[in-house]
Amino acid sequence: MNDWRIYRGVGQPHDGVRRLPEPPPWRDFTRAQDGASAGSQDPSGARRLGVRRRRAENYAPRPAEVDAVNAALYLRRPLLVTGNPGTGKSTLAYAVAHELRLGRVLRWPIVSRTTLQDGLYRYDAIGRLQDVQLERARVAGGNRSDPGAGNDAADGSDADGRADGGGADRDPGIGAYIRLGPLGTALLPSELPRVLLIDELDKSDLDLPNDLLNTLEEGEFAIPELERVADRQPVVEVLSHDSGRVAVHGGRIACTNFPLIVLTSNGERDFPAPLLRRCVQLELEPPGEEQLTAMVEAHLGEEGVAAGQDLIGRFLDREPGEVMAADQLLNALFLTQHTPHAERLTRERIADLLMQRLDRSR
Repeated sequence: MNDWRIYRGVGQPHDGVRRLPEPPPWRDFTRAQDGASAGSQDPSGARRLGVRRRRAENYAPRPAEVDAVNAALYLRRPLLVTGNPGTGKSTLAYAVAHELRLGRVLRWPIVSRTTLQDGLYRYDAIGRLQDVQLERARVAGGNRSDPGAGNDAADGSDADGRADGGGADRDPGIGAYIRLGPLGTALLPSELPRVLLIDELDKSDLDLPNDLLNTLEEGEFAIPELERVADRQPVVEVLSHDSGRVAVHGGRIACTNFPLIVLTSNGERDFPAPLLRRCVQLELEPPGEEQLTAMVEAHLGEEGVAAGQDLIGRFLDREPGEVMAADQLLNALFLTQHTPHAERLTRERIADLLMQRLDRSR
């Protein structure tokens, strides 16, 4: 086949999709990352950092970025990162976690309906009630088949919701119905701080930034459902955001090492002063030639840099104030260099298609 196109618009079904080449490294969702240490722990970080091409080592942050990260680490304060889309705000969290060996980045993407409760924990009360009712029905059915078994198990449950009698060993307890969110998991006691990315905080409603204040200041929170049973169950295992089981003592979670919390914003709204004073603030400038070269080399190799100098130059020479994301450049470079027979399209057509300014009127 000498035609790079998979979809041809002919209206006839065909198996051309089987010729689809490997995805760009930053869109490869497979868990295997060629044995890269960070990739094996955090596939999302591997895609962002391009560890196949050692972008983690070539990241080349500006001095202001390094200083801001260190200030947040020393002061145990959140880092509020603002900047245009595609300037590397989220990538900064993954780069820090990779270099400092802080494990998988906990990510909390924010939308207009996000609440503080979403970040801390969720209690599935309905699911627990349904399981208790099913267990009661099972025990009641067993008692009808065995009249000598007694009726206690069918009559109710103990104060903690566990079925009495023969069903007690089948009830997983309240902890099975509580799952910590990314913020709640980040605040678990730990030997080293976790990295939490609270992505696009400016997309939230008006209340969330203020709702975060107390938790960010105190580094702890309560789970009322567990506090109510703390006298009978002082230690309860719950699910974490990492899908592991962790012990909660007395119904409260308090960090021993304050996490590195990276809050990102595209600058679509202003934040209240009480939040700003609790954060180390960093505004990211659009990537320069050094950052772009490191990014392209990390994902596409040295040959990608050499073959893409004209598109890199076009990206850097855009008009002042023109908003364009670095991943638009990567997309254009990949399509021209890594798609079979892409040379049939002119580089200008590909650049025009994929490198459109983000702030242009529609």
